[in-house]
Amino acid sequence: MTFVELKNHPVWHDLTEILKNIDASALIKEHLELCNYKVCGYWDERDNYYEEIILPNDLETELISNSIGVNRKQRFIQLKFILQNRINDNYIKIGELSLIYDENLEFINENWYLDTDFLEKIT
Repeated sequence: MTFVELKNHPVWHDLTEILKNIDASALIKEHLELCNYKVCGYWDERDNYYEEIILPNDLETELISNSIGVNRKQRFIQLKFILQNRINDNYIKIGELSLIYDENLEFINENWYLDTDFLEKIT
């Protein structure tokens, strides 16, 4: 059996460089604009269905994690963002959005987690 120690393997440097050079801000902005700041067909954690949720246009985003994944069929990049709204100089977290892209940076999927209680208050 071969034992590989990944801690000092060059692959980590290469992956870090790839993730560092992706313009995550541009990708999230483009995604939100393409969906017109709306989420359609959303189920919350209490199994309530929302046909459409309108997000604030002044939504602020922050990249909180990124990763590269490999499975049998494909390689992908996942970017996870926190979604915030600024109210009276305070940032209020209204949800999270994970965007998944293939190895050519073509969009594959999205995963939303939204604080629907808070969003109902501000809309």
